[in-house]
Amino acid sequence: MTEINRIKAPIADEMIKFEEHFKQSMKSNVSLLDKITHYIVKRKGKQVRPMFVFLSAKACGTINDSTYTAASLIELFHTATLVHDDVVDDSNKRRGFFSINSLWKNKIAVLVGDFLLSKGLSMTIDKGEVEMLKIFSDAVKQISEGELLQIEKSRKLNFDEGIYFDIIRQKTASLIAACCKTGAISTTDDPVLIQKMYDFGLHTGIAFQIKDDLFDYGSSDKIGKPTGIDIKEKKLTLPIIHVLNKVSRSERRKLINIIKNKNQDKVKVAYLIDVVYREGGIEYAQNKMLDYRSKALSSLEGIPHSEALDSLIGLLNYTVEREK
Repeated sequence: MTEINRIKAPIADEMIKFEEHFKQSMKSNVSLLDKITHYIVKRKGKQVRPMFVFLSAKACGTINDSTYTAASLIELFHTATLVHDDVVDDSNKRRGFFSINSLWKNKIAVLVGDFLLSKGLSMTIDKGEVEMLKIFSDAVKQISEGELLQIEKSRKLNFDEGIYFDIIRQKTASLIAACCKTGAISTTDDPVLIQKMYDFGLHTGIAFQIKDDLFDYGSSDKIGKPTGIDIKEKKLTLPIIHVLNKVSRSERRKLINIIKNKNQDKVKVAYLIDVVYREGGIEYAQNKMLDYRSKALSSLEGIPHSEALDSLIGLLNYTVEREK
């Protein structure tokens, strides 16, 4: 049994049922849409976000129809953002398969993303899940603001660690926090429990993004993707930010010039990565990631022990220990 399957064990039956629920939530009278959504379902990932929803729900109470609505809403939105991201980034592959835009072109991909988002919204309204919709709407706003803040700050490459954490809190952690909070409100009305789950998701999401940033400095054979991608896209991640604030002014100028103007030069990028390792950028980011794991664990204090709670902790550990 794989690690992810062990984590999923307390909600294995619910996740099987969810797959059908999610499939039905994407149904359309347009045959082209049905063909594309069928392609999406067949090539789904690990479904980590629905797992956060179901485990949070089960740790707080008894899973019910409201929980399935929450999981479907989150997964529809997450899938929509991936489809749109591939258009924005002009990506031809997603999880090793051809992206929607590479098979059906950009216009159709954008419309498919819009369709998925609208299906999530209409489903939630039909179910009368007003509070769930508020949580989701806030997450969408934060993700959009986080992405735009990153674009704005990346132009000058002069933002500090505080801005970095603002960005990842909005663009990544807010959705995982929404997963845990919507899961909790589907099974309990205890405000303390709901807040604990939200805090757990937020801290887990920050740790998750730092881990993603660290992949840019790993072995490409080990993580399954080329290293230096963030550098080529002029993204300032935590290891680089730490090093830029540590090295001499002349070295800082040199490193920023590589990111701005030499990011396609393999030798220059290799030099930058070497400096990040040498100056302790990797170790610093890893320690920050572990700090947020500790904060996430602290958020769960006082919640009664259960298999679902154990699996939530397992999912947290998985996010910081995964190799891709």
